[in-house]
Amino acid sequence: MPRQSSTSLIASNNPIDFIEETLNSEEWPCYRLSSEELLIEIPGRWCDYRLQFIWQEDLNILQLFCLMDIRLQAKVKTEIQELLCLINEKLAIGHFEMMPDEGVPTYRYGYLLLNVKNLAIEVVEEMINISIAECEKFYPAFQFVIWGGKSAKEAASVAMLDTVGEA
Repeated sequence: MPRQSSTSLIASNNPIDFIEETLNSEEWPCYRLSSEELLIEIPGRWCDYRLQFIWQEDLNILQLFCLMDIRLQAKVKTEIQELLCLINEKLAIGHFEMMPDEGVPTYRYGYLLLNVKNLAIEVVEEMINISIAECEKFYPAFQFVIWGGKSAKEAASVAMLDTVGEA
């Protein structure tokens, strides 16, 4: 996850410029896809994640999509869709969905940004941290369905167990 830094506010009207500038200063590889889109690749515990920031100026929404490096076979897509619904019932922020073009489970987080000039790096860091944490938490559930042959309900029940203590 990005290092914690002091509050920096955006200088332009485009938060993607600010995010790109900040991540470059922290030596994170990022790729500008358009004036409204930025792509970042981050290694995780279970897989690599592709994070895509999208600025929707007309709605004042900064969206973050965190795509999991999971390939789905057609035979499990129905179970995965049910798993997404079961997981989403438990989430307070953001949601999982299936990206139509990609065909991979994706965590989506939207941040309403009424005043672009007030975007702080801590907000961006928190968006990234939450997205990665949710993907890391539920990655095993997807694998239970894909490789373990479990039902969505079985996979969700195991993934949502709260553990106490250490082994």
